[in-house]
Amino acid sequence: MRMTRKFFGTDGIRGLANTEPMTPATALRVGMAAGAYFTNGDHRHRVVIGKDTRLSGYMLEPALVAGFTAVGMDVFLVGPMPTPAVAMLTRALRCDLGVMISASHNPFHDNGIKLFGPDGYKLSDAAEREIEAMILGEAEPKLAEATKLGRAKRLDDADGRYIEFAKSTLPKGQKLSGLKVVVDCANGAGYKVAPAVLWELEAEVISIGVKPDGFNINKDCGSTHPKALQDAVLAHGADVGIALDGDADRLVMVDERGSVIDGDQLMAVIAESWLAQGRLSGKALVATVMSNLGLERFVSALGIELLRTKVGDRYVLEAMREKGINLGGEQSGHIILSDFATTGDGLVAGLQVLAALRESGRKASDFCRRFTPYPQLLRNVRHSGGKPLELPAVQQAIDAAEKRLGKAGRVVIRPSGTEPLIRVMAEGEDQTLVETVVADIVTALERAAA
Repeated sequence: MRMTRKFFGTDGIRGLANTEPMTPATALRVGMAAGAYFTNGDHRHRVVIGKDTRLSGYMLEPALVAGFTAVGMDVFLVGPMPTPAVAMLTRALRCDLGVMISASHNPFHDNGIKLFGPDGYKLSDAAEREIEAMILGEAEPKLAEATKLGRAKRLDDADGRYIEFAKSTLPKGQKLSGLKVVVDCANGAGYKVAPAVLWELEAEVISIGVKPDGFNINKDCGSTHPKALQDAVLAHGADVGIALDGDADRLVMVDERGSVIDGDQLMAVIAESWLAQGRLSGKALVATVMSNLGLERFVSALGIELLRTKVGDRYVLEAMREKGINLGGEQSGHIILSDFATTGDGLVAGLQVLAALRESGRKASDFCRRFTPYPQLLRNVRHSGGKPLELPAVQQAIDAAEKRLGKAGRVVIRPSGTEPLIRVMAEGEDQTLVETVVADIVTALERAAA
């Protein structure tokens, strides 16, 4: 078995559109290989395919359809749809496989293919390796007989299914009436369903980022560019704003003053609300090493344990499943609520915050800031290869930084998984000390790289 993977990264297959591996030829082989991998038994096998609004989706979608039907799989096409909706529909329709065509928060010229198993979870490393072997021709997928080719059809009620699902994540009868909400859909996958959900829950809704043209997904809008949302909230005098990313699996929010509320603050709101309702399983939540120390101290004071993982939603989800925890996420706004979803869902996470905000009767600037963040500084240091973190001078600088910060702070050093970079992060109560220790470590790394 090959140990390294050529195509699959931490979030499926991704790359520049119409350049390997994001070409129709490779997409065809992905469909054939994934379809063959998930074919077992004599039943009619089915796959659901969703996408965001990138121009290249029109190129990749039919290629995937050809691959799946060639190995005998029937295909449900749902069009532009959030990633979590595809995962939900995979389970609801009892499909053998789910596919999302998206590059998430990346610009329009990138695209990607995410695969979900019949349980709605992303695939294991072992499954991805076997599928890769077939993509590369190391094992040939078995093609269907002419009489057993798959069929493809559009699922007309997919939007409605997800809208009802999202609404059902709030307690029965709970509405958002009285809240004026701006929602920025990033000209992406949530552009139809997100405003509809908020409107049906009786919020007053102002929608932006809802005119996709194939090129403007995530362009100066959405969760990675929140200024458009900030401006709209202030211009309309709204109570709060929500910004999704291109595939709607993450969010940031903006209070009535136009200030951004990040994922750490949103997790704090949900954790406290769910704890009070008796809904927080294990009295714990999962975050990554990048989540602010202020979040950890805040939830600890409530009697909630914070467990940290490596950066990446797959690691958060693995820890949640292992420990039986139903809330986890990242500072970036990728929040997983496992009572409802098998992946991050920006809209559903936003609904939990909006419901708690409305019940509180308070302003978002007050209610959604549950803690004061500790000063945090992140710097990237480029290197020419090797293992600079193992050099004695670098280790000494890191050890000295940890001693100086003591229990009032922490240091997180991690190599980038995609570039020759070392990410140096420190946080603590004293801003000047944080800046000093980061500078010392960066200097040691730069000397090592020279």
